[in-house]
Amino acid sequence: MFSKFYTSLVLGTLLLLVTATSMAQTGEPVEKNKANSNYKPAFAGQTRIGSVKTKTPYTVTVISTELKVPWGMHVLPDGRLLISSKPGTMQIVKTDGKIDKTITGFPQVQYAGQGGLLDVNIDPDFIKNRMVYWTYAQPGDGATLAVAKGKLSADETKLENVSVIFEATPRYKGAGQFGSRLLFDKQGNIFVSIGDRQADDIRVKAQDLNATTGKIIHITKEGKPVAGNPFIGKPNAKPEIYALGFRNPDGFSINPVTGDLWEAEFGPRGGDEINLIKPGGNYGWPYVTYGIEYSGQKVYDGIQQKKGTIQPVYYWDPVISPGCMMFYTGNIAEWKNNLFVGALSGQHICRLVIKNNKVVGEERLLADKNERWRCMATGKDGAIYAATDDGKLYKIAKR
Repeated sequence: MFSKFYTSLVLGTLLLLVTATSMAQTGEPVEKNKANSNYKPAFAGQTRIGSVKTKTPYTVTVISTELKVPWGMHVLPDGRLLISSKPGTMQIVKTDGKIDKTITGFPQVQYAGQGGLLDVNIDPDFIKNRMVYWTYAQPGDGATLAVAKGKLSADETKLENVSVIFEATPRYKGAGQFGSRLLFDKQGNIFVSIGDRQADDIRVKAQDLNATTGKIIHITKEGKPVAGNPFIGKPNAKPEIYALGFRNPDGFSINPVTGDLWEAEFGPRGGDEINLIKPGGNYGWPYVTYGIEYSGQKVYDGIQQKKGTIQPVYYWDPVISPGCMMFYTGNIAEWKNNLFVGALSGQHICRLVIKNNKVVGEERLLADKNERWRCMATGKDGAIYAATDDGKLYKIAKR
């Protein structure tokens, strides 16, 4: 009897060890530098998760060096890339890197600081209506983030019948932190992420429901609030608001498997975040953050957790500056549905393995290129196309 019990105990212990080993990360966290603060995560795995390493061979090729300050990228139905240029034009680029067309006809942009012509997307019915949508820093008595649309001409060289469908409020004279990214949901409505405009006297509006800075909004193709938005009917609340409490949300993607909306944003010193967006959710900025001021002081009371606010799924300290984000849908099996984040100051492409809406592994790709990764997309051919601030276009493909 003792022998059977002892054997069962040993086998059970071995099973637990095998299970623990199989669940363990494959390496030490990729971040080795000291954090800017001594703030503690709210749960295990919220930061500095263990590293993973890609096993599939892949190639990295610079296919163009001629992009004009790229900012947004979208894959056209025929596989070519539509890439926005921050000074106020767009380019259509073939997958061999050749510039096919340059598109003009856009409204004037405030091309200064973090402003300019920003993200780009196309109507779900683009093949029929040829409608292009974009966000941009709109000049005026104080600049603001605006959303516009126009029809791509038959010769693909200009936008026709351009109209502005949304302008964020309030306007502000600075040139910082407009955001933004633009996505279509399954119903053909639009999500737009909007920055807090950076300065101390305006960033608090990220918590003000009567302002659309520091928010994610949900609008129709005509710029109207989507029916069922969470703050419709609430006193002094803008009906287009979907979620609030964001700093500078330049990463935005919908999980193709679950349909969930994800966002990435810049912290100040520390506190870059990945968030799973819920309707009506408050994500805390500027009063709840894992970052500190550039001066080294706390941001307000230095709070990382507060009732009524939603924790980030993941955060970085020091920052990587997440300039763009996408769920991978290409042909490398081990990358399937991983979250790819383009790091600006971090100068790498971050691969995050996601399971049950948690980050379970992190890898830094292309860190040897010393590039600021501004926008990227999975091509029709399964490759990743990624553009950098200095105008290069990379193709990352399975070997």
